[in-house]
Amino acid sequence: MTNRSERGGTVPSDARDAPYTDPLAFGQRLQLLRTRRGMTRTVLAGLLGRSPSWVKAVECGRLKTPRLDAILRIAEVLRVRELSELTGDQGTRVDLFVGPGHARLPAVRDAVNAFPCDTAEQAPPTAELRSRLSGAWRARHSSPNHRDVVGALLPGLIRDAQLAVRQADRAADRRAAQSALAEVYGLGQFFLAYQPDAALLWRVAERTMVAAQESEDPHVIGVAAWLAAQAHRDSGPAHFDAADTVTIETLRFLETLLPDAPDDVLAITGALRFEAGHTAARRGDSGTAWRHWDTARAVADRLPSGYYHPVTSFSRAVMGAHAVTVAVELHAGGESVRQAAAADAVAIPSRPRRARHRIEEARGYRLDGQYEAALATLDKAFETAPETIRYNGHARTIVLEQSESKSPARRKRAARLAVKIGLLAA
Repeated sequence: MTNRSERGGTVPSDARDAPYTDPLAFGQRLQLLRTRRGMTRTVLAGLLGRSPSWVKAVECGRLKTPRLDAILRIAEVLRVRELSELTGDQGTRVDLFVGPGHARLPAVRDAVNAFPCDTAEQAPPTAELRSRLSGAWRARHSSPNHRDVVGALLPGLIRDAQLAVRQADRAADRRAAQSALAEVYGLGQFFLAYQPDAALLWRVAERTMVAAQESEDPHVIGVAAWLAAQAHRDSGPAHFDAADTVTIETLRFLETLLPDAPDDVLAITGALRFEAGHTAARRGDSGTAWRHWDTARAVADRLPSGYYHPVTSFSRAVMGAHAVTVAVELHAGGESVRQAAAADAVAIPSRPRRARHRIEEARGYRLDGQYEAALATLDKAFETAPETIRYNGHARTIVLEQSESKSPARRKRAARLAVKIGLLAA
């Protein structure tokens, strides 16, 4: 699922010189970005594996500008969109957490911005919309270039779902149409994630929530909340509380339904419980993160062995991948590698989700200092779903970092991967 991090603001006039020759300028930028993200020195230090005094010394200019690998780790933790926001070097305009604009983005944007007022066109039956949606989710999970497939389907789905809502005469029909519309917008969020139009993604996220509430469908409400929580969390530490609010309030609503809940409601409850753990891990709260993971695993164990949620990928099979994510977000390199060894990537049927798991594994290897293994795992991610790695900021960070490695072999391998994912021209 989906980054909308805050942009850095105006840099003080005395911080405009090249930071690689002026350590104070780099430190000022670091302090500015840290405070704008609502993060204390102690929290930043913990996430970096450093001491608060080290962060203070860098910010005050008593220490030299860190090496590239440390700069990239800082950029990752602070969710800095363009590396130049942190370094001040306008020749280093690397957009870390936003991928390229997809060729189908304009058509999807036009469909979102339009609204069908011409009632002469007949809306398709809701059952037909549901069938098309199921086909779209299957195509997304099976395609290596899933954004291309989904981007081709979205304009028609958005138009027809909007028509279905407008033309519904009875309350029950309108709720069913709103349910389909919410899921269409949810699919749109997967397409828009990490693309260079944050305003469009947030507009779609809000429409998803509104349509879900109108549908009165617990499963659809849960999916909308799951997507909104991710959007808030990926906006940076200042938005973690908003992510928790959406997640916990929706869990309170859904968990009252669990004794007799169908599999889809059970699955979205488990997915939301893991999202709470994911946000806790981002905060560095290990105990809370793993408690939420344990609760999510208990929910997964109640699902049929072959069940796989079509939106969130929640299932028994994905819990190992979720454990890797928790360990990685806690910056526990050894634990990340141990969890990666225990997880079964092959059991994950979705190609984009499997590729994302490989990227999380690569992050774990990087934390553990196994840089060759990290690059090899990113190669596997590319083979599984090229579009997933092309739009993933963590993968881009690792590749960029290793392109400056002291090892010629690693530099060469990173350069080849950089060309594949579009960081470097062929």
